[in-house]
Amino acid sequence: MSNKKAIVIGSGVAGMAAAIRLAVQGFTVTVYEKNDYPGGKLSAFEKDGFRFDAGPSLFTQPQNIKELFELAGEPMENYFSYKAVDIACKYFYENGKIIEASADAVIFGKELEEKLGEASGTVEAYLKKSEKVYTHIGSIFLNYSLHKRKTWLNKRVIKALGAVKMGYLFKTLHKHNKSKFKSAEAVQLFNRYATYNGSNPYKAPGMLSLIPHLEYNEGIYYPLGGMISITDALYKLAIKKGVQFCFNTPVQKIINHEGKVRGVVANNENIEAGIVVSNMDVYFTHKYLLSNEYKAKDVLKQERSSSALVFYWGIKKEFEQLQLHNIFFSDNYQAEFDSLFKKKTLQNDPTVYINITSKMEQGHTPDGKENWFVMINAPANVGQNWPLIKEQARKKIIEKINKILETDIEPLIETEEILDPVTIEDKTASYQGSLYGTSSNSKLAAFLRHPNFTTAIKGLYFCGGSVHPGGGIPLCFKSAQIVCELIKTEQRAH
Repeated sequence: MSNKKAIVIGSGVAGMAAAIRLAVQGFTVTVYEKNDYPGGKLSAFEKDGFRFDAGPSLFTQPQNIKELFELAGEPMENYFSYKAVDIACKYFYENGKIIEASADAVIFGKELEEKLGEASGTVEAYLKKSEKVYTHIGSIFLNYSLHKRKTWLNKRVIKALGAVKMGYLFKTLHKHNKSKFKSAEAVQLFNRYATYNGSNPYKAPGMLSLIPHLEYNEGIYYPLGGMISITDALYKLAIKKGVQFCFNTPVQKIINHEGKVRGVVANNENIEAGIVVSNMDVYFTHKYLLSNEYKAKDVLKQERSSSALVFYWGIKKEFEQLQLHNIFFSDNYQAEFDSLFKKKTLQNDPTVYINITSKMEQGHTPDGKENWFVMINAPANVGQNWPLIKEQARKKIIEKINKILETDIEPLIETEEILDPVTIEDKTASYQGSLYGTSSNSKLAAFLRHPNFTTAIKGLYFCGGSVHPGGGIPLCFKSAQIVCELIKTEQRAH
């Protein structure tokens, strides 16, 4: 009987998506979660009448959620709804220039032509190439295991590899963008996409130029109710499909015998299962659940991704000049990434991201006020003096906002909460608080990411941001899909 039982460790997006897929495949599924709520990083909280999404704030590729509901035979509209966002992001530069990046590529292109002097059609040409790279290469990397021989024997893969230009692998994203745009502002804008998986655009490969395709060709969306509605929808769907959740129940150990997974230990009890899927950071999975120090250290050979420092501010005023997504750029972007990855600290002039969900719907704040999710990139936690860093960062962020918006923001902050890398690690078991596991700061990063399975223990699988294909909501959905396809194939073989 245990062979038709599956256990999922962790209820992040990937964990819940895997649980739903396994339930559809006929497994009896139990999810063990150390927190008292589902969602992992994708959570929310309320304070003093202000409602904040605590984690990821960008929603792209709603088809990942649609696919899950279709697979489960449930009408998505009964659980989840969303709407398109017209302005992908508003960019503010230290030199006073402001770019409103329309989700419409043609309008966006005209904006860069008028404001930055970029040649007509430059943006459209860039995004067409971005789409081509995503369609030919990205879809292979994101939908299949790179660690199975049959993936590389697929005719489609062979054809796709033939379309890869060496520049995408051997040029950095910065050099790639510099060859496409003439203005420093446009280069910086497109360099930003390396941060979507916690990487450095001056080190990460040009292949990451496929990321803008998701925003400008496929679109940015807003989930009604905020990002937490994604968690709520997945949780309700999982319950509907018979998945059982055990909250406040950390897994203590993965049981394996003679190269085969046998279940887990939780609450000091042995719980049998023929399939175990870990949505926990793969470093912690090896170190604590498998007691494999050697393999855990092997994971650390790859550089960790960046983390984040987030200030949740209830603001007692509305700022008409701001959108849902806003970026206040650093004047020296390269120095910012040098500080993050080399010095493991913050630069004096960090890039500031502000997300304001009250721009999209009412009820998230008291009338006439806004809920600001204010984030800067931060280094992974290696024991820095975080109380001092937070104090200095808060001051620098306020100075930057005041200068660019010509305001005095401090008296307007009615309530505040702070999230730092230490808290991120504690709440979500992300080693060193790294948001995306490992960075993509090397040419072979995509190939070196931990596989979604292990040949050492049959029946044990891995999903989530710390393994293939990477971090971020869309990729977490993809990792769950890859894992469940592997399980389906291997079950069929037996």
